[in-house]
Amino acid sequence: MDKNDILEIFRSTGALLEGHFVLTSGRHSETYFQCAKVLQYSEYLTLFSRIIADHFENDKIDVVISPAIGGIVIGTDVGRQLGVKAIFTERKDGIMKLRRGFEIEEGEQILIVEDVLTTGGSIKEVIKIVEEHKGKIVGVGLVVDRSGGSIKLHKKQMSVVEYKTPSFSEDEIPNYLAEIPVQKPGSRNIC
Repeated sequence: MDKNDILEIFRSTGALLEGHFVLTSGRHSETYFQCAKVLQYSEYLTLFSRIIADHFENDKIDVVISPAIGGIVIGTDVGRQLGVKAIFTERKDGIMKLRRGFEIEEGEQILIVEDVLTTGGSIKEVIKIVEEHKGKIVGVGLVVDRSGGSIKLHKKQMSVVEYKTPSFSEDEIPNYLAEIPVQKPGSRNIC
């Protein structure tokens, strides 16, 4: 499958949106990947999870960890396909934490899986948690890399699709985008 085939899957499922969006990172964009819309279809969840799992199948992985909420579905399925434990972090009082009795043992080999990378903020928070628990990060697997490959958080990082799309801080929004009503479909404020 090439990039255009993957993007067509996103479009056909209503998961690639166009308009004016505030991303989870707080940046503004004219495109939004709503991975939950595509991952609700088991054939695409399985396809994308398989691509990520295949990439890391020769690595020894003990745990797949994902940031809530977006990474949970894909991370759980990647863990299932690799036959390993799948856990997630979530925010409490605005701080990313391990909760619900999830643990990382010292020396465990950890794969971080996330749905969409824009700035890498959530993944950086997960990396910090893994390092605090003395886990060893094997790699980072993504469904969508909105940076087009320009943001590297780990030497073994891969994505199902790279799609470079501009994003803007609040003070640099272009006029054409500012004229479109803002939507904020992300999950940051849900937790």
